[in-house]
Amino acid sequence: MRGVANADLRPELAFAVGRAGASVLARTSDRHRPIVLGRDTRLSGTMLEAAMVAGITSVGRDVVSIGIVPTPSVATVTVKTQAAAGVMISASHNPIADNGIKFFGADGFKLSDAIEDEIESLLDAAELPRPTGTGIGVARQALNLAELYYDELYARAADLSGLTVVVDAAYGAAFAIAPHALRKLGAAVHEINCTNDGARINVACGATDLAPLRRRVSELLARGERRVLGVAFDGDADRALFVDESGASLTGDHAMFVLARAMHDRGELPGDAVVGTVMSNIGLERALATHGIRLLRAPVGDRYVLEQMRAEGLLFGGEQSGHIIDLRNNTTGDGPMTAIALFSAVVRSASTLHDLASELVVYPQILVNVRTDRKDVLQLPEILEAVSRAEASLAGNGRLLVRASGTEPLIRIMVEGLEQTGVERLAKDLAARIERAAAALTG
Repeated sequence: MRGVANADLRPELAFAVGRAGASVLARTSDRHRPIVLGRDTRLSGTMLEAAMVAGITSVGRDVVSIGIVPTPSVATVTVKTQAAAGVMISASHNPIADNGIKFFGADGFKLSDAIEDEIESLLDAAELPRPTGTGIGVARQALNLAELYYDELYARAADLSGLTVVVDAAYGAAFAIAPHALRKLGAAVHEINCTNDGARINVACGATDLAPLRRRVSELLARGERRVLGVAFDGDADRALFVDESGASLTGDHAMFVLARAMHDRGELPGDAVVGTVMSNIGLERALATHGIRLLRAPVGDRYVLEQMRAEGLLFGGEQSGHIIDLRNNTTGDGPMTAIALFSAVVRSASTLHDLASELVVYPQILVNVRTDRKDVLQLPEILEAVSRAEASLAGNGRLLVRASGTEPLIRIMVEGLEQTGVERLAKDLAARIERAAAALTG
């Protein structure tokens, strides 16, 4: 659930979500097994936290607030303390005004569609419990529980002494935890945008804008520092993107390649396969294949990546955006864990991140959107034929993806190929055909 706080996502709605969510998620557990609640730095976080706490306790469930923490730490603490469920208040990489509510089950995994639907159906239900006296839930703070997350971060880490790491926390949830963890592991850490400032969260910084991180890494390299790396998180730190020792930006595909190869080399990659999405660059697929690793593709969205991982019995997957899931370590995307794992892989390889990632040759990729409500345009014979011809023109040296957006009135066209000009021409031609056909359907 995500929207503009106090407009779309009002405290009254958060109160109702707290009541409904607690009633569904905690109904099979002892009433004193609490619900763990965390938030990011957004200015609206305390308002929505108060409303959620009121809603949860009003149906007789206890709450433990663990303060400003990355989303993955809520999943970790929920599992480690055997809590009834977890809740994170955050809008991730969205603008300052937005906020959101994200639930985790007692197992630390995000909820299924069926459970989400059940919670939604109870938002206005009059029959939910209204205990009184000693039946009312109790809320408390337990900021020390973040230590359980630190334990997970350190469990598989290498000694990072000798690395210099620039951390851009986007003024978000990782502002304290990520620099502390990296220093604890021996890295020399330079912080940028690492303060608790919800008025600047995600603004021209972090994983949504790597320019400040690239500048700081380049400044340190120019001063003669060696082995300088950079990591940028989004607002709730469930994703991470990187800058290598040359000052170049790396995508989630690069991080996936380096980590998957390291796992494969150590015999820790079940099925010799990882799960990406339909947006994962074909260069990732080909680089993995040279090491005997298959790339399976899920629809866009970390929940679909996770669903396919669990269905196939796999441990590792992720997205270009830097949302990477390693089920050996956590049940959800985990930016700080990804950073520590990647830097540890670099140290253990006795190489550089630049050299490790350079094996992945990124194919030119272009995305074009056609705005239309007529998603049925994709079923027209002339459009099916045009898509088929476009695919054939790539001759096995690229990919074409044409799909209707699940959240907006858009047809999305993605083309990859060997040469930028050809890719752009193919995408724009197909977009024009779809736009004309959609307009004709509309009349």
